[in-house]
Amino acid sequence: MSEAPEFEAVRTAAQRAAAAAPGVRAAGGAAVDAALRTAAALLRERAPELLAANAADVEAATANGMAGGLLDRLRITPERLADMATQLEVLAETPEPPTERFVRDLPGGERVFERSIPVGVIGAVFEARPNVTVDVASQVLKARSAAVLRTGSAALGSATALVELVLAPALAEHGIPTDAVQLVPLPGHTGAEALVGLPDLVPLVVVRGSGEVTRKLSTLGAAAGTRVLAHADGGGVLYLDSSAEEAVVERLVHDSTDRLGVCNRLNLLLIDRPVYDRLLPVAEKVLRDRGITLSLPPHEHALGHEWALDSGNEAHVTVAPVDGAVEAAQTAARETSGLAACVCAADETVAHRFIDAYTGTGVFWNSPTRLLDGYKLLGLPETGINVDHTPGPRGPVTYPDLTLRQFVVLPPAA
Repeated sequence: MSEAPEFEAVRTAAQRAAAAAPGVRAAGGAAVDAALRTAAALLRERAPELLAANAADVEAATANGMAGGLLDRLRITPERLADMATQLEVLAETPEPPTERFVRDLPGGERVFERSIPVGVIGAVFEARPNVTVDVASQVLKARSAAVLRTGSAALGSATALVELVLAPALAEHGIPTDAVQLVPLPGHTGAEALVGLPDLVPLVVVRGSGEVTRKLSTLGAAAGTRVLAHADGGGVLYLDSSAEEAVVERLVHDSTDRLGVCNRLNLLLIDRPVYDRLLPVAEKVLRDRGITLSLPPHEHALGHEWALDSGNEAHVTVAPVDGAVEAAQTAARETSGLAACVCAADETVAHRFIDAYTGTGVFWNSPTRLLDGYKLLGLPETGINVDHTPGPRGPVTYPDLTLRQFVVLPPAA
């Protein structure tokens, strides 16, 4: 029985990437960094063609009724294209961490070293965010592996243009196999499921997208033996303490809601009960000025309902009172994915009480959760944000996380 077209397309792409992977490793860091610089230059030189391809995607998505928040993710503006180029240059200039470190001498004199080695082929599943095409491919290449990318139908035209007009020519110019970046040409969900089901060819897959789909892919990957780094849910939390200053409240609420279709935006606003009536109007004015509706108690939805994933209802923020910093931190961790939370407080003791009680991926004091982003936080593009509550890469995942640990034991030194 023949495979479904999506399975066949994914398998073919994975086989090509696997054949190219040794060439990426052999090319070395200087060649990869040079290719990233060339890709940055091509993003600028071919901006008209890239923007035209994206405009066609946006026009089609608009005609198909895509909600505003998703359209914001899909759209590439000249400014965003320039940011993509800058991030590639920053990545190219980033010194790589040592790939080997001495651990210890064994009692018999043998020397133990720990090394980082390439995975080989890394997959990625993402929806209507064409910039992720470049973000993920560049991180995977910097980690000396090949990439298999699968995006949704809405962004396929933009992603194809980025691979064919930017990434492939940049690789070819510096002697790196162009098959090292594969884009699956069929966008259906079957293709995503196929990608997490090929552990022998693609042992690691980064998954970004809506919560339910991403959780399903994580489950399928686990059953197949594929390691999945899932970016399924987000939703930033802001806690306003009794010691919070109104000017700081205004700044944090404003800076946390500049984009509504992203995972680290303000989603849940918690207010210390004694100042609820005083600080709620302060936050409400900022939100209403941005066209954002408050969801006030009692709620008909889960407290951590992620508005960024609620197509057509992105312009909402949930509000709830809490009794102090510890309850706020525990509520943030319990009711949301644990992506990021901020404490707005003038009292340092209270701030650290919140920080110590919060178990999520990122915690901020008087700084917006929008900073939980690989480039903003670490100065590197990211493949996604992992909110696992188990050991492994957590928070913004960047290229040093995309390697395997290997132990090497050598004879005693002469």
